[in-house]
Amino acid sequence: MLTKIHEGPDIFKIDVPLPNNPLKNLNCYIIQDNKDTLIIDTGFNRPECKEALLAGLDELQADWERTNLFLTHLHSDHTGLAPALMRGKPGKIYISQIDHMILNGSIRGERWKEVDEIYFREGFTREQLKELRTSNPARGLLPESLFEAEHVADGDKIHVGRWELRCVSVPGHTPGQMCLYCAEKKLMFTADHVLFDITPNITTWQEQKDSLGKYLDSLVRFRGFEMETALPAHRQNHMDVYERICQIIEHHLVRLEETVDTLAAFPGTHAMQIASGLKWSMRGKTWEEFPLSQRWFAVGETAAHLDYLICRGMAKKKEGEQNAYCLLEPAGECKMRLRKIWDGYRE
Repeated sequence: MLTKIHEGPDIFKIDVPLPNNPLKNLNCYIIQDNKDTLIIDTGFNRPECKEALLAGLDELQADWERTNLFLTHLHSDHTGLAPALMRGKPGKIYISQIDHMILNGSIRGERWKEVDEIYFREGFTREQLKELRTSNPARGLLPESLFEAEHVADGDKIHVGRWELRCVSVPGHTPGQMCLYCAEKKLMFTADHVLFDITPNITTWQEQKDSLGKYLDSLVRFRGFEMETALPAHRQNHMDVYERICQIIEHHLVRLEETVDTLAAFPGTHAMQIASGLKWSMRGKTWEEFPLSQRWFAVGETAAHLDYLICRGMAKKKEGEQNAYCLLEPAGECKMRLRKIWDGYRE
């Protein structure tokens, strides 16, 4: 469904469904001015997404000679249809260099072998990892082929007609996630950096040490932009963006304190065991009943929180066939240190 949501610049939204996924939808935004068009993100590489995306673009009657695609980050719900959409067309695909590199490695397949080994050491069985090859949307709904792109970095400018959009680097959710900011209208496309009724997943990356620390630093920097309109990549925005940033920061303090308590109760175990002791939105299901793909995301996020503690000297990891984490200080002292650190993130 195509909806016009802003004038000057003219911005339209296509509600791209994400079937069988807790995210529910992707907000594909299209900016148009003076016959120029910029599409922001695409949806999964699956028929339902392609049908919705193409129907909306047909309704807009975009001039493909003057249409470009901006990919905020590498995840398949944002990039899945990029090559299919832009194949044979003269327009550019924009994405950060590091996210494009990681995405290409995922499409080729070699990166998933490394990821599987990481998650095996964090408690997944070989059988579970084999099942995830098809059930995990991060893996099964990637773009159908490699594609060329123009790499963008923080501060780069993209023009759509008379409107100037600034690329804003926000590492954390992925190493190279980019938002777009229209300073003249104080308007920010927040991608998956700030979502309003769900919390962005922060996971571990081989290419990015201390993902959670980088994400929190990016949130603090984000607060420095004047934003009257904030457009998220998923679901809706019904609240003040600065209030939401504060909520997300506090969420991660609570999660870190839960991680400390669980690690104190189960020392010397892997991220899967620790994740099973944390509070997740599972709609009444037990950890074992939780969909395997969602456990995969939860374990990745738990590992990111453990890494945050390790980087600040509160925990350590003993690597082996299965990783073993333990605290280096009593739980109470760790939580006191975390609360002092958190004063630096708060306004």
